[in-house]
Amino acid sequence: MNNVLIKNENENEINHIFDNIKELVINSRNKVYQTVNTEMLNLYWNIGKSIMEIQQGDERASYGDAVLEKLSQRLTGEFGKGFSKRNLERMRKFYVCFPIATTVSSQLSWSHYLELIKIDEEPKRSFYMKETINSKWSVRELQRQRDSLLYERLTLSADKDKILELSEKGQILKTSKDLVKDPFVLEFLDIKENTNYLESDLEKNIIEHLKEFLLELGKGFSYVGNQVRLTLEEDHFYPDLVLYNRLLRCFVIIDLKIGKVSHQDIGQMQMYVNYYDREIKQDDENPTIGILLSTNKNETVVKYTLPKDNKTIFSSEYKLHMPTEQELITAVEEEKKNFELNEEN
Repeated sequence: MNNVLIKNENENEINHIFDNIKELVINSRNKVYQTVNTEMLNLYWNIGKSIMEIQQGDERASYGDAVLEKLSQRLTGEFGKGFSKRNLERMRKFYVCFPIATTVSSQLSWSHYLELIKIDEEPKRSFYMKETINSKWSVRELQRQRDSLLYERLTLSADKDKILELSEKGQILKTSKDLVKDPFVLEFLDIKENTNYLESDLEKNIIEHLKEFLLELGKGFSYVGNQVRLTLEEDHFYPDLVLYNRLLRCFVIIDLKIGKVSHQDIGQMQMYVNYYDREIKQDDENPTIGILLSTNKNETVVKYTLPKDNKTIFSSEYKLHMPTEQELITAVEEEKKNFELNEEN
């Protein structure tokens, strides 16, 4: 018996020492990586600056290609790989996009910057840089958000102050409406449009791709459950998805619809929201938000079903493919027309 106790004590001690050493190794590696990453960014930025000084600030100087070709040959001969003409062009572009050294953040890798320098418009590039840092996006997630036109989706119907804030700070969640994108892009579900699929198929796919879905929703979301049962007397109801947003400190209920949102759908969502507000949420939490996610948000029916001061229930469309910028512009223009017609009526 004593031998067993001694053995267990030794195991516990070894485990404790192992955990301490493991933490030391991980922290040390992270520091080394951060130092190497910072030095690499500084080197590439300064190389880009040197090239631009040779070209007298003109990235498109007629002799630029010849200069880079010769530089590449000599640097490769001296230092080996990593100094191809293409890489030197990227370093030059890096400096052109970030001419002030202090705007280069070592929180991002060179691979992140290779994606950012593909964006020509400075406000848009600044937005994606801030969002990548704030949301800790991987390079792959940055690529996806850029391809899904996140910036355009957030700015097309926004005022100038909101657009300026996006470029300076990234997306800031202040109100319930800030949670809602229009449209949401769910291309990662790999469901082909114009095919017969059920709402249950859509929900199942979302659960299978939950990480991607939460990233598309935005900051601060965590999963609570799907088909969470609500019982009112002898009747049972099942919201499709229940989430929680830690930044706005509120529950978010999502119902998935194929086709037009109806006034019955809105009424059901209102019931879900009321139930969570009265029975589930704590006193110090904010009101529950409901999102009807459909292929046709039926904005007019939503407008006249809900009160004018509605701030908790929203209708938004989802796309199963990456939209083009023109598709987004057309959608916003159509929405503005519908709004103007409704105002006249």
